[in-house]
Amino acid sequence: MHTSSLFGSSEDTILSGVLFLWESGSWVLALIVFLASIVIPLVKIIALAVLAASVQLGWRARRGERARLYRLVESIGRWSMLDIFVVALLVALVQLTALAAVRAGPAAPAFGAVVVLTMAAAQSFDPRLIWDGERPAA
Repeated sequence: MHTSSLFGSSEDTILSGVLFLWESGSWVLALIVFLASIVIPLVKIIALAVLAASVQLGWRARRGERARLYRLVESIGRWSMLDIFVVALLVALVQLTALAAVRAGPAAPAFGAVVVLTMAAAQSFDPRLIWDGERPAA
């Protein structure tokens, strides 16, 4: 994100924003942004990779845990959009005043694309594939 005002201009990333919030004493907000922007997208990508690999390789162990992992990935999907909403709100609010200007940087569309693609991947994954090959009880 690029910001400029009467006092100067700066470029910030998600991590620099988290560090700024942490150092300024807003620990809770820094933790929320860190979790929603970095941890959750990484966990989603890793979990989707594990689920896809487990289905492709035909893993039979821990099917119930993998089904719960899928439900978790699907339920936390929309929380990773928090950063895009924050940048959009900040840009809209600052554009109302003539004292400062805020522009989303080139990474914002890429980050938004990752969020949308992981949401689409979670939606397109068929959790019934986890249970394929399960033999009925005698």
